[in-house]
Amino acid sequence: MRSGEGMKAGEETKAGGEAKASEGMKAGGGAKDGGAVKAGGGMKAGDVLEPLEIEVTRTLIVAGAIASRDYQDVHHDAELAREKGSPDIFMNILTTNGLVGRYVTDRLGPSTVLRKVAIRLGAPNYPGDTMMLGGTVTAVGDDGTAEVSIVGTNALGRHVTGTVAVTVGGARTPAAGGLPSAPEGAA
Repeated sequence: MRSGEGMKAGEETKAGGEAKASEGMKAGGGAKDGGAVKAGGGMKAGDVLEPLEIEVTRTLIVAGAIASRDYQDVHHDAELAREKGSPDIFMNILTTNGLVGRYVTDRLGPSTVLRKVAIRLGAPNYPGDTMMLGGTVTAVGDDGTAEVSIVGTNALGRHVTGTVAVTVGGARTPAAGGLPSAPEGAA
C-alpha cells in the first residue's frame, strides 16, 4: 500500500490476493468521507465510493480462472502465456467481474442486490501488480435502484471500466434478484 492511504500498521493481505481494508471501513459499510455513500441509503448521484486496493497475486489469478472454469493456459501457465506473447499469466474477465461485484456490494451494504454488471477490460492484471477499484454513483431511483460507474486501474492503466446497476435495501423480490417464494403447502 502506498503511504498515506489509510492502512493500519501491521495489516497484511491474505493468501490468494485478498483486498486490503482501508482504515475506518467496516465490513459491508459505505465510504467514510464527506459526500460519500452510506450503506443502505441516503446516496445521491455524484457520491464517490471508497476505493478498494487489491493485490494481484498469481494465486488470485489462477484460483479465479479455476473457480470460473476458465482453463485457458494464459491464466495459469506462465511459459505458455509467454509463448503466446504475454509477459506472464493474466486475470480473466470473470474474476474481474466478480471483484467488481464484490466491491459494489461491500461498499453499499449487505442488502444490495446486483441487477446488471457491464464491464470492459483494458490493461491486463499481471501477478505482482495492484488493482485499485473506484466508483461513483451516477443515478439513483426512488425505488431503491442505483447505477454506479466503476474504474479499476493498475500500473499499466485502466484494467476495467463499466457500470453496475443495483437495488439497495428493501425486499428481495424476484424482479430484484431474489428467489420466488415456494407455493403454499410446499415442503
